Amino acid sequence: MSTPPLASGPQGPDALRPLLATVLDALDSGARARGGPLPAGGPDAVTARLLHAVGDLLPAHGDPDALHTLVHALAEGSADPAHPHCTAHLHGPPLAVATAADLAASALNPSLDSWDQAPAASALEALLTRTLAAHAGLTDALVTTGGTEANQLALLLARETHGPTLRLICGANAHHSLPRAAWLLGLPAPHILPTPTGTLDPTALTTALTTLPAPHTPVIVAATAGTTDAGLIDPLPAIGALCHTHGARLHIDAAYGGGLLFSDRRRPLLTGLDTAHTVTLDLHKLGWQPAAAGLLALRDPNDLTALHHHADYLNATDDTDAGLPDLLGRSLRTTRRPDVLKIAVTLKTLGRTGLATLVDQVCDHAHHLADLITAHPRLELHAPPTISTVLFRPTDATDTAVAETRRRLLTDGHAVLGRARQDGRLWLKATLLNPHTRPADLAALLHLVEGNTPT
Repeated sequence: MSTPPLASGPQGPDALRPLLATVLDALDSGARARGGPLPAGGPDAVTARLLHAVGDLLPAHGDPDALHTLVHALAEGSADPAHPHCTAHLHGPPLAVATAADLAASALNPSLDSWDQAPAASALEALLTRTLAAHAGLTDALVTTGGTEANQLALLLARETHGPTLRLICGANAHHSLPRAAWLLGLPAPHILPTPTGTLDPTALTTALTTLPAPHTPVIVAATAGTTDAGLIDPLPAIGALCHTHGARLHIDAAYGGGLLFSDRRRPLLTGLDTAHTVTLDLHKLGWQPAAAGLLALRDPNDLTALHHHADYLNATDDTDAGLPDLLGRSLRTTRRPDVLKIAVTLKTLGRTGLATLVDQVCDHAHHLADLITAHPRLELHAPPTISTVLFRPTDATDTAVAETRRRLLTDGHAVLGRARQDGRLWLKATLLNPHTRPADLAALLHLVEGNTPT
């Protein structure tokens, strides 16, 4: 058997071209076989089809058709985030230009743990992180795998700056990764404030900051700009002012809402973001990037000294003294792929106005869907959308019926809706991230919900 060709090197492009054609054909045939936003039949049926298509995954002799077979099977059995009825999660359809750039990153395969593995990629990462941090009113940023890693790093940097007694205060609306990060880092149990309105109440926060900490106990407050359940934004200016008054560190999780920074129309929703010490951003949400594309932006670059780490084979002292960049302090990971390439290509290709158009389109879609629900005699809207998430439910339906409606649509492969509990009731959640969605698609989605609600 001849040696398989490589993706990089002089022969790389010629080796990739026919394989790309195979992948594109399999993506197309798999999507047509699926026929909707989700494969029909539920978990058992999807697993059975996949196992039948794949067969022996490690045969004695290789299968030249394996690429087509597996890509087709994956596409047929995938949830398609580009389908207008796939709206459950903060997991959007990636832009074609970003996906193409990601192919180049995979082919070149640089690793951002030492300069000699990624000369241009390390320079591009430095440029990109400074650019996006400045756009958020901060100084620098680290590239992460997403919001969870960024939130963990935010608490880690705070702990290393303020000590192991650091106490996290956040709302019940905060992302689950924040209290989990406090547990992971061995911090005291977080103080979680009730959020009956869906956002962090400055009055409740004032009480907590005044009465909760023991003397000289350092505190970090975590606010949210774009909650996972309803897309709500905490009152950032008031929270920032309270943190300043009480000497508390402020972290803002803007994994969802951070994309509003690109829109002149909606950027004011993030007023106060620049008062934070750290901010989580995640461009595989309102940035249309293939996962992963997270960042942690920070105000004080000195916080990064906590991440300094020495490994002689990667950042020898004499090398760094001679001018080779030290990359180990830019992440807790060692091997890191250049996720910055796809982000940089997107920013350069679309510019601020192009990205703003996408942001405004999906937010406008959410308002249109809300209007359709308000006008519908058998559907109930929870509240007007803040970003691009809409909560609704069939009028007078029980929570059991709402849950069953969602599962019916999933099992039949007709629609992918999320679920959220607000005001003590269960709601269907539509998170609109596809700028190509049409008004007719939204009307059809509501028709599916109405037709699948148990009576």
